[in-house]
Amino acid sequence: MVPDAEPRTAKGADRVAARQQEIAALEAVEQRLLWLSASMVDHANRVRPNPSGMKVGGHQASSASMTSIMTALWFHALRPQDRVSVKPHASPVLHAVNHLLGELDESYLTTLRTFGGLQSYPSRSKDPDPVDYSTGSVGIGATAPLWGALARRFVEARFGGAGTGRQYSLLGDAELDEGAIWEAVQDPMVPRLGEAVWVVDLNRQSLDRVVPGIAAERLQGMFAAAGWQVITLKYGYLLEKLFTRPGGDSLRARIDAMGNPEYQRLLRCAPERLRERLPGTGSTAAPIAGLIATLDDAELTSALRNLGGHDIHALTDAFDSVDDTRPTVIFAYTIKGRGLPVEGHPQNHSSLLTGDQMTALAERLGTDPVRPWARFPEGSPEASLCTRTAERLRRPAHPLTSPPAVPADLGRPAPRGTGTTQQALGRVLLDLTRRAPEAAEAIVTVSPDVSSSTNLGGWLNKVGVWSPVDVPDWFADDSETILHWRERPTGQHMELGIAETNLAGLLGELGATWSRWGRPLLPIGVVYDPFVNRALEPWSFGMYAGGQSILVGTPSGVTLAPEGGAHQSVTTPSLGIEQPGCVAYEPAFAIDTEWCLLSALGNLGRPDGSSAYLRLSTRPVDQSAAAVPTDPAARERRRRQAVAGAYRLRQHERPVVTIAAMGALVPEALAAADRLAALGHGADVVCVASADLLFRALLARRGQSDGPAWILDQVFPAERATPLVTVVDGHPHTLAFLGTIRNTPVTTLGVTRFGQSGSIEDVYRHHGIDTDSVVTAALDLVG
Repeated sequence: MVPDAEPRTAKGADRVAARQQEIAALEAVEQRLLWLSASMVDHANRVRPNPSGMKVGGHQASSASMTSIMTALWFHALRPQDRVSVKPHASPVLHAVNHLLGELDESYLTTLRTFGGLQSYPSRSKDPDPVDYSTGSVGIGATAPLWGALARRFVEARFGGAGTGRQYSLLGDAELDEGAIWEAVQDPMVPRLGEAVWVVDLNRQSLDRVVPGIAAERLQGMFAAAGWQVITLKYGYLLEKLFTRPGGDSLRARIDAMGNPEYQRLLRCAPERLRERLPGTGSTAAPIAGLIATLDDAELTSALRNLGGHDIHALTDAFDSVDDTRPTVIFAYTIKGRGLPVEGHPQNHSSLLTGDQMTALAERLGTDPVRPWARFPEGSPEASLCTRTAERLRRPAHPLTSPPAVPADLGRPAPRGTGTTQQALGRVLLDLTRRAPEAAEAIVTVSPDVSSSTNLGGWLNKVGVWSPVDVPDWFADDSETILHWRERPTGQHMELGIAETNLAGLLGELGATWSRWGRPLLPIGVVYDPFVNRALEPWSFGMYAGGQSILVGTPSGVTLAPEGGAHQSVTTPSLGIEQPGCVAYEPAFAIDTEWCLLSALGNLGRPDGSSAYLRLSTRPVDQSAAAVPTDPAARERRRRQAVAGAYRLRQHERPVVTIAAMGALVPEALAAADRLAALGHGADVVCVASADLLFRALLARRGQSDGPAWILDQVFPAERATPLVTVVDGHPHTLAFLGTIRNTPVTTLGVTRFGQSGSIEDVYRHHGIDTDSVVTAALDLVG
């Protein structure tokens, strides 16, 4: 409803009339989105054949609370350069919007939650219509546009072509319970992001109940304290006008003080019962009763439901008032299930309308249940609005730029002396700036305040820290400063706060720039390996959305012995195998690290690309033990085997046992082989660089997946099949499958308990992964 206005001129009258027409068309679109979203869910659950009898679901009520917000955003405020993340349970509304804009054929509207059809939640990679951000993991989709804003700024500052644009997040109020939300809000980078706009669907319901105390004022204060603009849309124009009449102040005070459950219950009351309960008790009861006595039943029920999040006029005004100099959050009060028979019911989250209810809804909304997917009649104001909106939102194509060529081998002689795989990471990055500058230009590193402790210092000194503006380095002339923190728009390292979830979210968005703006980056994120588990959810979701990046976990394992159990990672080696969209490596030597990292970089920024996880160590290892061939052809064969998963590091004339080791425990495997040989038992030693790729090769050989399997025959040939001992600085099941390659007996050694502080020797002995344990396991196998 448009508020009353008194235009003083004909021009003013024209503006008011145009505004009224716009609001009327927007309200009609909102009603059509309500129908379409409810119908998609209804068809999926009640109309489409369902042989299994299992409930399909689809969240009609959660969609209904978002239709007004999404109408005002798409059909009034949105621009082609803007991006939107839609809360998971409102996916039917997103598809309905795309249908009205001509971006989704009606044939898809019957495929919600079918195989190959519309996904349960918005998906960039799987849905057939435009989706800016994949959502589904609560909190992650809400924060993704923040990292998308940073990724866009980085691309624009360094390469151009990404432009500007707001980043909208439409999220449910329950998502504000997620820690990822507040870790993102508090990150030092975020207050600079004036393009970020969050809209909170404040329907005050969770999955099971009406939330008794949503504490909206406290939440608003938290955002304000973090530097955000806070806009609150509690009441619509109809209620605001009612509040100006006699008794209005009392009505406002009554509703303001009312608990959420009581308000929701009033929504379920018939008009006569509502007139009894709404005034309440006390001195304000009489003025409220007098006020609502002047309203007919329709006016009364409409007024009670006229919250800001369902008032198109209030919503469009709010979007027009956004301050682009700082992040904005709009708290839009809504009713879950608004406009449906289940509105306001505590258990409406997964409820489904009956056939009779759908028929009644169609009649009330003026739609044809026989033609449920019909667009607006051609020539109608609503159809014109849809056409204008589609034309306004048409985005320019961004042709994909091929990622820079990454060399497979930098050609350096194999390192000698002692060194660590973590040190190799920093050295390879610096080498790329000299030997492959185009590839180095596309690299962007990210860390959560651990750059210096993960050997990125040299790289950071070389390329600088990214910042949207130049920042003075006040320690530039300090001779004792080793790490130079030069912040500038040309920098290639991005430093966030300490939260790993933020790093992983940014990593996913940096890895998606190839698909958003046609500009592939080579993003590398570095975290302490014990905290990969924290980063895994947003990183996994980033990969699901098409982001391709490299996550480096270092230092790792119980090899970090003095640090104690809290900093010793156990499960990460197997996580690397289990994570889709990612190749996991755990190299043992510096040269293997170089080869694996280069291979991983070469797989980024392309439609058929993939992410990678490198688990690196701070254990100094004798690099000559790698025995890298000096012959160029033999060296290349070793490199190909390493990046394919493994190579034979030691080969005995008459082996009776094979020791397969990964990462930091290769020295124990070699020492065990020497001792076994002294006892008269020949042992082969296999250095596993990627258990992940070996497992994939095994599946391919069995015909369970596509891909090469040649590495198995080269590293585990049938003629050298012997009992097998596996050893890894992580859970032993990581390498347990190796015994199935040739169906040989296998003993798996690894870490199954929380770590302990101590020397490496003591800790290895405690977990049974020391040389003695390897020798004992081998002797048990060979008898």
